[in-house]
Amino acid sequence: MSASVTGSTRVAGVIGDPIRHSRSPAIHNAAFAEAGLDWVFLAFEVPRGQGAHALEAMRTLGLGGLSVTMPHKQDAAWKCDRLTPDATVLGAVNTVVPTEQGLLGASTDGEGFLRSVRDHDVDPAAGPALVLGAGGAARAIALALAQAGAAVTVAARRLDAAETVAGLAAGADAATLAACDPGAYALVVNATPLGMQGEAPAIDPARLNPGQFVVDTVYHPMETPLLAAARARGIPCTNGLGMLVHQAALAFELWTGVEAPLDAMRAAAEEPGS
Repeated sequence: MSASVTGSTRVAGVIGDPIRHSRSPAIHNAAFAEAGLDWVFLAFEVPRGQGAHALEAMRTLGLGGLSVTMPHKQDAAWKCDRLTPDATVLGAVNTVVPTEQGLLGASTDGEGFLRSVRDHDVDPAAGPALVLGAGGAARAIALALAQAGAAVTVAARRLDAAETVAGLAAGADAATLAACDPGAYALVVNATPLGMQGEAPAIDPARLNPGQFVVDTVYHPMETPLLAAARARGIPCTNGLGMLVHQAALAFELWTGVEAPLDAMRAAAEEPGS
């Protein structure tokens, strides 16, 4: 964070409900400090259904940037003046950028996911990919994987929900969780919240094998039951912290036009209590 806040300090923030657990303020304030920018980043708890009002406040207050998390991503998209191509397909945004043409809505989740996987020397398009879930994270990840050239299958509890997500990604298949074989994919991605409270994984980890790479988009806790089971079987895996950092870095660059200091952002994300 800046050493002092003045009348010229730019303000950015994140809206969500709940939001007090967010690591975004620590990540972005570390980035602003490392880059020498007179910016500050705050968390705003905005009740469900009030996301559109928050974007109006962004215009009125002249905020330098806004991150958007659940449950406001769709409301924010409707309130933006323009959307990036990915945000248009998804009908949701996680980043809002003030421009001379009005508010630009973007989705950095998909590209953030791809970059986090590549950090582990994994080519996301090297083999078939399985995306578990039908929510916002699953939508962004399935779209990004398909755009990268992967053969994508989306699996959810209900086939119709999986088909809806698969329909966003060209050539993607859909299946129910009960019918899919998680051992048949080079990349397995848990894009559900299962694991945040210690719940059992959406798939049976015993069906996984060491030739795969497993990603759990959950990052609190850092090791979910799925990741613990994968490591016990010698399967390379990672949590969602890398995706969090990379999507934040992309947002930082959209707001500031400055290259994101990834090392500082990653260190802040990994700091206990951040």
